[in-house]
Amino acid sequence: MTDLHTVFLSLGTNLADRQANLLEARRRLGSQVAITGASSIYETDPWGFEEQPPFLNQVLVGQTVLAPEALLTLCKDIEGQMGRQPTFRYGPRLIDIDILMVDQLRLNTERLTLPHPRLTERAFVIIPLAELAPDVNIPGAEATASELAQGLEETGGVKRWIPEDDDA
Repeated sequence: MTDLHTVFLSLGTNLADRQANLLEARRRLGSQVAITGASSIYETDPWGFEEQPPFLNQVLVGQTVLAPEALLTLCKDIEGQMGRQPTFRYGPRLIDIDILMVDQLRLNTERLTLPHPRLTERAFVIIPLAELAPDVNIPGAEATASELAQGLEETGGVKRWIPEDDDA
């Protein structure tokens, strides 16, 4: 019997049709990951390199039989298929798919570190993660997502995104 893993993934995009990029990445992930939940979409000021358009970010939770390294390969393949081009660190990107956590696994290989090594430092990840799964424990952080998000308000460049053409 194959083990079923609970995975948390972070999506980010700041080029072309950002909302369509998130939807397409989610659709493609669905071939191997049963998406069971999604946070709201957040618009985020660029981080690390500020001279670029704002990002849309979202966190997904799902289940997969893929081992962590195979999941990483899937994420990188999807990024390439969608047209992501290599740039510099923190540069603009069509799509970025990061593995935040797989179960409660702690892993450190040449290709992959779990949980994501900068998960707890990034409001654009913690805020949507806390919305989606407030009680999830972050391995090694000795805290839940909601505890880490306390004090991180929807300010400082991270705010819930409402499409401009939304009539609601």
